[in-house]
Amino acid sequence: MGAAFQATVICLILLHGCNAAAQDDEWKSATATYSKETDGSIIIEGACGYGDLHMSSYGKYSAGLSSMLFNRGSTCGSCFEVRCVDHILWCLQGSPSVTLTATDFCPPNYGLPADYGGWCNFPRAHFEMSKAAFAEIAEKRADIVPVQYRRVKCERRGAIRFTVYGTSFYYQVLITNVGSDGEVVGVKVKGSKTGWIPMGRNWGQNWQCNLNLSGQPLSFEVTTSTGRTVTSYNVAPPTWRFGQTFQGKQF
Repeated sequence: MGAAFQATVICLILLHGCNAAAQDDEWKSATATYSKETDGSIIIEGACGYGDLHMSSYGKYSAGLSSMLFNRGSTCGSCFEVRCVDHILWCLQGSPSVTLTATDFCPPNYGLPADYGGWCNFPRAHFEMSKAAFAEIAEKRADIVPVQYRRVKCERRGAIRFTVYGTSFYYQVLITNVGSDGEVVGVKVKGSKTGWIPMGRNWGQNWQCNLNLSGQPLSFEVTTSTGRTVTSYNVAPPTWRFGQTFQGKQF
């Protein structure tokens, strides 16, 4: 009884904290630079595990976050509205904004000062944007610009995607294209021969459990940072194979 009560209290505290962060109308201050990708987009696999971001539907509207914002990977998949402010030379007229998905980690460089090269040093809030997205709010000639940001809901096309990996006794799923809060905080999986099994975060938005689910249709329950849950039943058939991607419901 005591353990159950304690777990409930912890859950309520976590949900309350995440509710406050999931969507915030208040603009906060940060800085932004852009990645020197040749095609103007961030396409390489980052710290969230999404792989090719065009395949994951995030494309050029993606960003690496400083540790202050990245929160050890739990922020992966969340969306931020970002606008350039307070720089008459570099900010585009009217301060247009872009909505970015958190897809990577911008590591600190403590060999450089935080105000000159160490842009992602703690506790700075910083966005490393794709070059194409950066060009929508600021002049590309700028090295770094002051910005304002706020959390917003993620608008996604299509359903949540589940990509399965692993071995006979090690099961992992990458979850992408999550709408609403975008930030997944809990995942459960169910086979036809099991009950609902909680999965642990491996890294980014890769979730794992140690069991054999081969030959069973798979269902998933996904919970986001505001406590919303969507359940997708039998999204993978009994003949599923590692490396395949399946679609479930959307928020």
